[in-house]
Amino acid sequence: MGCESPVPERTILPGATIGVLGGGQLGRMLAHAGNRLGYRFITLDPTPDSPCGQTAEQIVAKYDDREAARELARRSDVITYEFENVDAGVAAMLEAESYVPQGSKLLHTTQHRLREKRAVEAAGAQVAPYMEITGLDELRNAVRSLGLPAVLKTATGGYDGKGQWVLRTDAELEPAWKEAGAAGAELVLEKFIPFEKEISVIAARRPSGEIRTFTPAENVHIHNILHLSIVPARITEDVRAKAERLALSIAETLEVVGLIAVEMFVTADGELYVNELAPRPHNSGHYTMEACRTSQFEQHIRAICDLPLGDPALLTPVVMVNVLGEHMPALLSWMRSADETAVRLGVEPKVHLYGKAEVKHKRKMGHVNVLAPTVEAALEWVSQSDIWRP
Repeated sequence: MGCESPVPERTILPGATIGVLGGGQLGRMLAHAGNRLGYRFITLDPTPDSPCGQTAEQIVAKYDDREAARELARRSDVITYEFENVDAGVAAMLEAESYVPQGSKLLHTTQHRLREKRAVEAAGAQVAPYMEITGLDELRNAVRSLGLPAVLKTATGGYDGKGQWVLRTDAELEPAWKEAGAAGAELVLEKFIPFEKEISVIAARRPSGEIRTFTPAENVHIHNILHLSIVPARITEDVRAKAERLALSIAETLEVVGLIAVEMFVTADGELYVNELAPRPHNSGHYTMEACRTSQFEQHIRAICDLPLGDPALLTPVVMVNVLGEHMPALLSWMRSADETAVRLGVEPKVHLYGKAEVKHKRKMGHVNVLAPTVEAALEWVSQSDIWRP
């Protein structure tokens, strides 16, 4: 997708080796899913014994190390990436010299908020009104145009709330500009959308054009970090259908190969605004591991290898809960004993830990998929558990 011609159809069958740029938990879960299908994996990551490296061979090198990337290419039949901050230049080089069906064009687009917003608008979806910011006077003018509250964001980088400043008063403009300007990145100001819910839809597309979408997830954040994904999302049928159509349109327009997660705001009147795109497996799609006929990770493997996509149907209501570093002691203590509350509520918590060497505050260490007869039962179990108590 880094050139004018479309991605060629090329089926990669089990027994082949899949190279993964990035060795985090998403790569780890891709390898778990792909191993079951019979694929081998090799990952490139600067951290020795990375989460993915524990389940695959690993090349220990920085992401911008071109010789290491070429070694990854020599040892792989197909290459994918598991997070957006992969060096786009390395991805473009690999695309020219090996087989990277996701391409570098989509990576280039989603690494930059302004390019991403323009691409979303080209797909016929709505984004929050925004303006590019290059100076303090321009920020003041943009605030007069868009109004307050507004959100100042770096155009590149940033995740889990990093690189973002919520502006509520004029007095906050200059301090935010100084702090944001120190980051040395381009900036964008977005009008704040008074939303009722945040949802996400994950779509999968293979080079031959087949597209499938997963059931929309309703996402709850705490301190800008995803806490819960509730599935099915508590939205109307009309909103669900519209959200899935938008995800399909974006996947088609951007000629996605693999997965794309489309994060959206839902307003009180049912309007949808696309917030962000992620061209990879997504935290809000972890629920698919037990709750769907096909997980997002298997679907991504099928898509990049141009195999027929699996059935993404939801089998059971589920709530996914992230496990951060501060939750680990309580989680490990809970795992020692039978859970009477889970039995009483009829829920089945499934634990996934990522094998990270160092436990840190606010660091994602794993997640729990709470399978349940209703999302209300799953949420009740989460609220009664000691694991996530403040």
